[in-house]
Amino acid sequence: MSIEGEHPRNGSSSEGSESQSWLGSLISRLRLPSTQTLRDVLEHTLKTEAKSEDELSAEERNMMLRLLHFGRLRVEDVMVPRADIIALDENDTLGDLLATFQEAGVSRIPIFRETLDDPRGMIHVKDVMNWLIKQAAIGPGKETATSTIQTPQSARQESGTADGVTGLRGLDFSKVDLTQPLTVAKIRRPVLYVPPSMPAMQLLVRMQATRNHMAIVIDEYGGTDGLVTIEDLVEEIVGDIADEHDEAEEANIVTDARGTVIAAARTPIDELEEYLGIKLLQPDQEEEIDTLGGLVFALVGRLPAQGERVQHPSGIVFEVLEADERRIMRVKVDTSLLNAEGNGNAAALGH
Repeated sequence: MSIEGEHPRNGSSSEGSESQSWLGSLISRLRLPSTQTLRDVLEHTLKTEAKSEDELSAEERNMMLRLLHFGRLRVEDVMVPRADIIALDENDTLGDLLATFQEAGVSRIPIFRETLDDPRGMIHVKDVMNWLIKQAAIGPGKETATSTIQTPQSARQESGTADGVTGLRGLDFSKVDLTQPLTVAKIRRPVLYVPPSMPAMQLLVRMQATRNHMAIVIDEYGGTDGLVTIEDLVEEIVGDIADEHDEAEEANIVTDARGTVIAAARTPIDELEEYLGIKLLQPDQEEEIDTLGGLVFALVGRLPAQGERVQHPSGIVFEVLEADERRIMRVKVDTSLLNAEGNGNAAALGH
């Protein structure tokens, strides 16, 4: 019950009216419909307001627009699809782990048991290095072996060697048995498990709070749908981040001198469709298949072997050029039979 002359408590009504007044004033100034949200207003302002030297730079505007767009994304929009996940079985060896880190150029690798649908956590490259140093430590000072490691410069000064390798004291890496399974090292860390419908912003906040920077995306049946790292989320806001070890990525699709189309399995389907000028997916497949690798997998119903040829209903033949026991890497796309033997399911893309 309100009493005439009573003042609002804690100024809440005053603050609310001021906020509404400010937003209404901004909407009025920009001549926008009153149904516009604050997000819409900010996006419109960043895209259309006159730019001057004393205002936001183009880079600042783009990053703010990326941040506003990020607020609309779901986990499924940013995840690495299942077909492109680089992972290891828990029974793989420590040598396999080191080789995978070197080849993939990542800092975290998910671990599974038998299939990707049974994830067991992940291993961080820093934990691997710490474990290797402890295993290679010599003598009673094993616990403090890291304190005896010399820099290459000081090692060269004392040993007189050119590379300083023999100057490293307290470590003998020949002692480390890299044929042991990953489970021996006991360096596995937990991962987050999230649904594809979770807002990307919510996952970012959760990763910050838990200090767990890898999430496995689980579908409605409990299977692995994809993978997201904190780098994937941050790059949606600031753009691609390349560190000192990242090599320039090759184009997803290339055509050699003979006119042969070679595509990476990670190539997004819409990118390949635009390149070829045809539609590759049926409407009921569009929510399930994201990449060329996923399409080839779906056509065969299993992981195809290297050298295997798979025909699409349109007549296109996909030949697996590079693959291992876990994933497809490169595919040859043969369009010579396009619509010649197909059933007419391929439709030209509109421009």
